[in-house]
Amino acid sequence: MTDPEAQHRLAAVLAEVHGRSRSGAGAGWSRIRAASGLALQAGVAAGIAWFVAHDLIGRPAPFFAPIAAVITLASSVGQRARRTVELVVGVAIGIGIGDALILLIGSGAWQIGLVVVLAILVAAAVGGGTPLVVQSASSAVLVATLTSTTGLPWTRFFDALVGGGVGLTVMTLLLPLNPLTVVRRAADPALEAMTDGLHAVARGLQAADADAVREALAQLRSAEANFAAFAQAATAARENVAFAPARWRVRGALSQYVAGAPELTYALRNVRVLTRRVITALDDKETMPACLPTAIALLGDAVGLLREEWSRAAEPEATRERALRAAAEAGRAYDEGVGFSGSVVVAQIRTTVTDLLRATGIEHGQAPRLVRRAVGRHARNQAARRTSVFRRRTFVLRRRDA
Repeated sequence: MTDPEAQHRLAAVLAEVHGRSRSGAGAGWSRIRAASGLALQAGVAAGIAWFVAHDLIGRPAPFFAPIAAVITLASSVGQRARRTVELVVGVAIGIGIGDALILLIGSGAWQIGLVVVLAILVAAAVGGGTPLVVQSASSAVLVATLTSTTGLPWTRFFDALVGGGVGLTVMTLLLPLNPLTVVRRAADPALEAMTDGLHAVARGLQAADADAVREALAQLRSAEANFAAFAQAATAARENVAFAPARWRVRGALSQYVAGAPELTYALRNVRVLTRRVITALDDKETMPACLPTAIALLGDAVGLLREEWSRAAEPEATRERALRAAAEAGRAYDEGVGFSGSVVVAQIRTTVTDLLRATGIEHGQAPRLVRRAVGRHARNQAARRTSVFRRRTFVLRRRDA
């Protein structure tokens, strides 16, 4: 290798590393931005909870108050009200069992183990979920190791109650997160991943490059986490709007994301099935009509348009038009001639278009009718050909029997 060639390759590698470092830093900054709202809520709630319990009520060491406030805010999205109730009940169970047993049998390694076992069993017996069980056990450990048994159990329960109440107040009244911003930040990477994946599948199919389609499939599989985050954010946003009057004005724009999230999750699954069938067709050297890569690319365009129209809180008319164009283009495969894998790809395009239409607010019953109408005569021609083939085969069999 000559020196210029080596320098050129080294420069390319350094540029790639630099690009990756910048993308990594950008991703880290995005995660910080996404967590900044919750961090601010939790910090304010912890400080207020301590102030209320210590300075206003007069508790000497109300450490359960800020703990309860933070856990309330940091609990799983979409279930904060239930988690808060389970938190308080778990604290009560843990404190009660911890105080009673330590008072009777003293403290030590085996006593702590016994306290944890009984706290978990009692929490499970009352039908609690994982948060109640975990909080019950951890509260029992704290009582058994860090607190004195001379205090009254109800005082520590009251600390937890204060903390949970402060957490809910901060979440709903003092510093309510903008649910539209939260859900949009979660939806954008999910929709972008699906758009890029569909375009990559279209390019790979057009170039008959099965490896490129496999790479696209890997990207679509990794997008599952983005869609799960989107669904969770939509659920949490719906709850946030319900309990935070300051955010009621964004309910209209937010409803697009909330209603569309489950339909887009279905669409992602159908796109992965479509992609696997494209790989099979390419591996089997099956002839694929030229209209199919075009249809898949149009499907990617539709997802990209949905992201743009949702961000503007606009009616997704362009998304619907592009999605139906994808269905119509896929229907042309019936006229051009399509094999088994190709017919599966057409079916998955149609199903994905139906999911997209439903995500834009089209009623469930109307969406498949619109898709069938877009496919139109192509499907009828295919059905007619199948009927003709069936009749010819039946005629031949009857002549043989005769």
